[in-house]
Amino acid sequence: MTMNRRLLPIGIQDFRTIREGSYYYVDKTPLIRQLANHGRYYILSRPRRLGKSLLLDTLHELFAGSEPLFRGLDIHNRWDWSEAHPVVHLSFGGKYDEPGAVEQDILDQLQLIEDGTGITAVQTSGTGRLRNLLYQLHKATGMQAVVLVDEYDKPILDVLGSPELARANRDHLRGFYGVIKDSARHVRFVFATGISMFSKASLFSGLNNLLDISLDPLYSSLCGYTDRDLDTVFAPELAGLDREKIRERYNGYGWLGEEKVYNPFDILLLFHSRRFRPHWFMTGTPDFLYQTMLKQGVSPLELENRIADVDLVSTFDVDDISIDALLFQTGYLTIASEESDQEETFFTLDYPNKEVRHSLNKGLLAHLGQPVKRVGALGKELCRLLVANDFQAFGDRLRSFFAGVPDQSQENPEFARYEAWYAGMLYACFRTIGAELRVEDSSSRGRADMVLLHGGQVFVLEFKMAGDGQRAERATALALAQIRERGYWEKYRGRGEPIHLVGVAFGRRERNLLAVRAERC
Repeated sequence: MTMNRRLLPIGIQDFRTIREGSYYYVDKTPLIRQLANHGRYYILSRPRRLGKSLLLDTLHELFAGSEPLFRGLDIHNRWDWSEAHPVVHLSFGGKYDEPGAVEQDILDQLQLIEDGTGITAVQTSGTGRLRNLLYQLHKATGMQAVVLVDEYDKPILDVLGSPELARANRDHLRGFYGVIKDSARHVRFVFATGISMFSKASLFSGLNNLLDISLDPLYSSLCGYTDRDLDTVFAPELAGLDREKIRERYNGYGWLGEEKVYNPFDILLLFHSRRFRPHWFMTGTPDFLYQTMLKQGVSPLELENRIADVDLVSTFDVDDISIDALLFQTGYLTIASEESDQEETFFTLDYPNKEVRHSLNKGLLAHLGQPVKRVGALGKELCRLLVANDFQAFGDRLRSFFAGVPDQSQENPEFARYEAWYAGMLYACFRTIGAELRVEDSSSRGRADMVLLHGGQVFVLEFKMAGDGQRAERATALALAQIRERGYWEKYRGRGEPIHLVGVAFGRRERNLLAVRAERC
């Protein structure tokens, strides 16, 4: 049976265009109907490019009563099309790096809505005009208004590097959003989307009746594509592509629901180009994330299976930027598992997929001054030298790499005095080429710092920081003794492959690699 291929909605966030054209569409209306029938005020946080804008536009057309667009969808015969609500749809997609830019954008957007609905403005401020607009729309139509806000946090996120402006933008938005609650009698439904989970106290103190569904398992697949979506809706596109590779490369985002999801941008670009590329990652450069990691002394080695308190990942503010919240909310880490006791809930965070894991580490090395074209080659070269058992050349190449990092982490120079910094950089090198790597590898008597499985060999690595006056030979000897005595290597004997124990010593005073010593067992 031949399946008909449709157009790929790449970059299209307009529901009408998709439905009136011959585009693929994943039906999210069962979840949308549930939202509309069981509540009035919602907020949803999701990483960029996950389909938030299309979701809001779908809500816009639904409440506006655009019945023909929903024919054939789950909600069509379950919705009262006799009721059409006026919609106030705001989107903060502009630039907000100057004082007053947020207020001017609000005034411009309200002006367009006023012109389109025939409402006359009687106030000059954004808050006054929004209050008047909601009142007048209700009065003129007899129907309560629907308020949709896309990228509610962008005016703040854009200027996190300028804290004073970020606070000013936040405070202005807080007053503006507060008008929505004050106008409750004129409002039927509110839905706001963004990337971050700003605390209600900091941004929504005036709109504190919002229900945050960002970590509600019921709505975990409200944005994004599931495996089922790929195998049904996009089935015609799968021919000629490795299905398991698609899953491994792009699936994995989780918000406590039973199903993981794909970022639509990755999938649509894959189907268009037929090439496995870091499509999503290339749409944004997380320099602020790298700077925050280095300032807070977080090594890339620490990102896998990272334990975080639920409060740390679900709150965010200008004056309190948790690295866990930043990594999670921007989509570079996702929830791998959840553990709760009677008092607290903890998440295990991990990379969602190979695309993010490889690209984030490659980007970090580039951020530290490594030429982009050389980053991948560096990882390949280091692995090649290990497989050749040329440990001296491996050490020389690694020493040269560290010497080329400007100021050994200029955002936090003290970080370069700890072994996590150096081990993390080596980890990043290996991750850029997708090497099979195990971090903090558990055994019955402890954990090995790192195990590399490559080229039909096993390399068990232990890192030591030599203090002032301590000899490199002593540090590497201690590292090897620890591997032997605690049996970190024993679990790999059954593989029948050569096993190498590798002690690596860094110098606190020298701020570089001191020595590499290896032995085969």
